[in-house]
Amino acid sequence: MDTITYVNGSYRTGTGPRSLLGRFLPEVRLYSRLFSTVWRGSSKAKHGRYVTADWVASSLETLRALEEIGAAIEINGVDHFRTLNGPCVFIGNHMSTLETMVLPCIISQFKDSTFVVKQSLVDYPVFKHIMRARDPITVGRTNPRDDLKAVFEGGEERLKAGISIVIFPQTTRTGVFDPSQFNTIGIKLAKKANVPVVPIALKTDAWGNGKYLKDYGKVDISKKVWFAFGKPMTITGRGEAEHQQIIDFISRKLTEWGGKVAEKA
Repeated sequence: MDTITYVNGSYRTGTGPRSLLGRFLPEVRLYSRLFSTVWRGSSKAKHGRYVTADWVASSLETLRALEEIGAAIEINGVDHFRTLNGPCVFIGNHMSTLETMVLPCIISQFKDSTFVVKQSLVDYPVFKHIMRARDPITVGRTNPRDDLKAVFEGGEERLKAGISIVIFPQTTRTGVFDPSQFNTIGIKLAKKANVPVVPIALKTDAWGNGKYLKDYGKVDISKKVWFAFGKPMTITGRGEAEHQQIIDFISRKLTEWGGKVAEKA
């Protein structure tokens, strides 16, 4: 079985063979492989046979598809959470569809997890069966009070069952990290459930957001894909210090990687 092999908690894309089609038509090659992966996973999910190992395998197929078309991927800091006792709340910036598809093979190789997602994702044709099989926490993003209640109640339930939560505290995916749009819902959940938070900084704009179909945009393999996990933090007080540390971690990493961080008003 294919797995990601980490050295000192890090992984970098090697120098394996690249697809000729992927070189010249990266979107065609990537999205055709993605459709095949999702279709097979959805078929298993509809019959109640899509478990964590299948989710990891589907996610890893997506990572390998990206590498096949020439995308370079680097993952750092996995050791910060792989040996962590019990579940946690992963909090990161949200840039593209790529992280939703690839994070499961990074995180759930070591810790069972699910996402906080928009309701539309569990209603998405074909893909909805996979999402529903992973028992995500769904939010509508039209009523903040209802969303907060859903995250608190659903998050606590899953965390008590040993399932970690991945949350992107932004209103939408964006190529520019804006700390003013990065809310504290993940911090509040971790404090309420008495579990640590693990920061995630990512740069995934190699997979662009589409003009008409947001999940399927232009693919630019010249842009390196980065994931970095920070050290776990226990929430103290109201969590303001930890929230700022997560913002600082993401901002620092994006700056190192040549990403964009919005300036303070």
